[in-house]
Formats: sequence, structure tokens, C-alpha cells
Amino acid sequence: EEQLVESGGGLVQPGGSLKLSCVASGFYFSRQTMSWARQAPGKGLEWISGISSGGATIKYADSVKGRFTISRDNAKNTVYLQMNSLKPDDTGVYYCVKGPTADGETKGPGTQVTVSS
Repeated sequence: EEQLVESGGGLVQPGGSLKLSCVASGFYFSRQTMSWARQAPGKGLEWISGISSGGATIKYADSVKGRFTISRDNAKNTVYLQMNSLKPDDTGVYYCVKGPTADGETKGPGTQVTVSS
């Protein structure tokens, strides 16, 4: 069974940082493009970043470019999202997704990120 489990969310003040992790199991992680997506309260799912299987190709949505950094460790079946300069608009549930888009074939349960003073 394919599984993705996110962790690292929490409450942070504006301007703060968080690092999310996602551990994968049940598929060949090192062969898969992985993405992060988020859903703000009352809004749809938004793709925010993706990384190719070997990490050579990385993409970001304009809304997070320059503030967020995606990375992966294929030896640990883990993909990360370092989030800096967080804003209240970054509040939402963050999902790890198998594939290059937000509606990938496998998605984790999500981790809540709340940016508030």
C-alpha cells in the first residue's frame, strides 16, 4: 500500500520558519516526482512545489518562490519543504503528493500550518 505521512506543521508567527517532512512507503520513491500542495481555509487545493526523482528539476508556484525550498533524500524516502518568511496567507493544510501535480495519485493526510501573531 502506498503511503505518505507528513509532519512538522504547527503554529508560527509571521516571518517565522517551519520545515515539513514527508516519509513515503509502498512505492519506488526514488523514481517518482514528488510535490507539495496546500489548502487554505475555504479554498481549493493549490500546488506549491515539485521536485523530480533525482532532484535536478525543481519548480515553485509564484506564491512561494524565494521563500520555500523543496528537497529530498532518496535514501530516507523523504521529501522536505523548508518554509521561511511565513505569512498569514500561508496558513492551511499542507499535503505531500506523489506526482507532479496537486491531484496526484497518492496524497498524505496533511499537516496543519498556522501563521498568526
